[in-house]
Amino acid sequence: MKAIGAAILLAIGGLPLSGPAFAQAKDEAAHPDRPLLATFCDAANIKGSTCSRANDYRSGKRCDVKLQPDRYSGKFLADGSTLLVVNYESGCEPHATNFGGAVIFEQKEGATVFRGYQPGFQANDCITLARNEKQDRLICITGHLGQGHLESGVAEMVFTRDFSKTIDVSLNYFVRAEDATGAYGSNVVDCKETSVYFGLAKLGAGPGRDTVAVDIAHADRDTIQTACTKGFPRPKEIFGELGPGEAYVPPGHEKKTRFVIDLQTSKAVPEAEFGKQ
Repeated sequence: MKAIGAAILLAIGGLPLSGPAFAQAKDEAAHPDRPLLATFCDAANIKGSTCSRANDYRSGKRCDVKLQPDRYSGKFLADGSTLLVVNYESGCEPHATNFGGAVIFEQKEGATVFRGYQPGFQANDCITLARNEKQDRLICITGHLGQGHLESGVAEMVFTRDFSKTIDVSLNYFVRAEDATGAYGSNVVDCKETSVYFGLAKLGAGPGRDTVAVDIAHADRDTIQTACTKGFPRPKEIFGELGPGEAYVPPGHEKKTRFVIDLQTSKAVPEAEFGKQ
């Protein structure tokens, strides 16, 4: 007989499991998220990476929580405690909270402890950097789409623990960007501005301590001057009208440059110019 493995033949007293016990054992072997889900979900409500009825969810309603592949671990608290941050989706969360959030776990003494749900806070496109010998930082690209405006930012997810041991999350932004193509058919600049950021991508560690690097789609002084004088070709499909002192920067006419962001000052400079000042 071929060896099928513990996921298929689990024996108690030499006899294989059957029925619900067999199904649960098979599900646990196939889905490594089950131990995480079990910290806030009854076993009967777990299937795959989903809890159909999460315990003590904030709305008080019957809410599902589906864990997502994006997750990050590090010493994100000031006391050096290790946290695991796992994205989730939930049918109870509206568009305003991006239809989900993050589940926070604390990893201590070989165990994983559930520390709460954080609706609206999702760790996407993140990197972990050392703040000091005791603590790490979680830096992410954030994003939210509303009425055709795609707002994004480079921000640190800041974790704090209060006297009741509850862990809270807030965002500390370094750079923000907004792409309005979905709302107007083109990005729009104010002719009095000297620099406008439209989009962010490819976050990575920077060339120095307390720095990160990111690709930024932007309009610099020259781009804005061109838009506001001779102008770029008018986009084929435009929604609404320009306001006084505004001009179009259609898709494909923005510049894309890799910038370095200083996390101490929030100053962003092109990577080619970093260190020359």
